[in-house]
Amino acid sequence: MRCDKFTNYIIKVKVLKSFPIFAQFKKPTFFKREFKLYKMKKLVMAAVVLIMVSCQQEKIGFVDNVKLMEDYQEKTDIEAKYKTKLETFGKKKDSITQAFQLEAQAFQVKAQKMSQQKAQEEYGVFQQKGQFIGQQLQQEEQQLQMAGQTDMDSLVTKVKEEIRAYGEANSYSYILGGGDGGSVLYGKDANDLTAEITKILNDKYKK
Repeated sequence: MRCDKFTNYIIKVKVLKSFPIFAQFKKPTFFKREFKLYKMKKLVMAAVVLIMVSCQQEKIGFVDNVKLMEDYQEKTDIEAKYKTKLETFGKKKDSITQAFQLEAQAFQVKAQKMSQQKAQEEYGVFQQKGQFIGQQLQQEEQQLQMAGQTDMDSLVTKVKEEIRAYGEANSYSYILGGGDGGSVLYGKDANDLTAEITKILNDKYKK
């Protein structure tokens, strides 16, 4: 029996040496490492729970940018103002263009009675006049478009500042942008601040 026990012991030792992974279970350091990993997992789980609780306590709202701008009276008025200006400019441009075309027709009749050299000289002067008129009209149109863009950029800045002020005054952690191109695909109606912020903007604009 004693020999048998000794033989079994030798076999166990050989098995452990042949398979190092089993040998690790016999060492106290393995249990220490496992205990440290267990403690780390518990800490990570606790941190995740804290983050989830923190997120639940965050106050978040969103604004439908498209609807806000559609209902914002100042934006409507700016568009109407520049629409009128562009229509006025369009009429002016058409009038100048028609007058120049009539002048061109008259020049063609007049040029037929001139010598070739004289006609070429007169045509060069007339061509420069046409280019100057075209450049003037193009410059005026660009200035009008730039003025309209500047006013719209100022309006967008004003809206952003109002949203930021609203968020700070009402303790919001985040106010997200919705509508076309926004970051909100879905939001509860209770978190939709569009109507409230639009009202604030319109009330201030009326003053």
